[in-house]
Amino acid sequence: MKKPDTNKEFEEVIGMCRSLYVKKLQDYGASWRIMRPESLTDQIFIKAKRIRSIETKGVTLIDEGIRSELIGIVNYGIIALIQLEHGFADTVDVDTEWAIREYDKYATAALELMKKKNHDYDEAWRGMRTSSYTDLILTKINRTKEIESHQGKTVVSEGIDANYMDMINYAVFGLIKTVIESGCKEQ
Repeated sequence: MKKPDTNKEFEEVIGMCRSLYVKKLQDYGASWRIMRPESLTDQIFIKAKRIRSIETKGVTLIDEGIRSELIGIVNYGIIALIQLEHGFADTVDVDTEWAIREYDKYATAALELMKKKNHDYDEAWRGMRTSSYTDLILTKINRTKEIESHQGKTVVSEGIDANYMDMINYAVFGLIKTVIESGCKEQ
C-alpha cells in the first residue's frame, strides 16, 4: 500500500475549504470583518458541539453533516487569525482580493505548522479516532475562552493564535480521515 502524502492531502483539504470561503465572499463579501475574535471562538464552538452531537447521537436532523462543520472550523479559524492580526471593523472595510490573500497567508502558516508537528509526532494523528479531534478542538476552544477572559494574557501557555492554529489543523486531519481516506462525500 502506498504511503499517504500528508502535505498533499492537507493542501487538497485546504483547497476545498478555500473554495467555499471564496464562494461565500462572492455572496456576502467579508461580512465577518465585524466579528470580534470572541464571537469567532463561539462560532467554532457551535460547530464543534454539533460535530460531537452527531458523533454521539449518530443522527442528524439537518441536511449537513460533519464534513461541512469541519470546513467551517477551518474557515472560521483562519478568519479568527485574520481578526486577531487586524482587529475587527464596524463595516466591511476590505475587498475580496485582500480577504483571499489573508486567507492564503494563514492557510500556508497552518500547513507549515502541521509539517513541523507532523515531523516531531511522526504522523500520530493518523492513529487517532476522529472523535478525538472533536474533543481536542473543544478543549482548545475552552482554553481560548479562558485566555480571552484574561484579555489574552497567559503565564506559561501558548496564546490564542496557537490555539486557533491547532483547531484548524485538527479539523483538517478530520477532513483528511473522513473525506479523503474514506472517500466520503458527506458524513
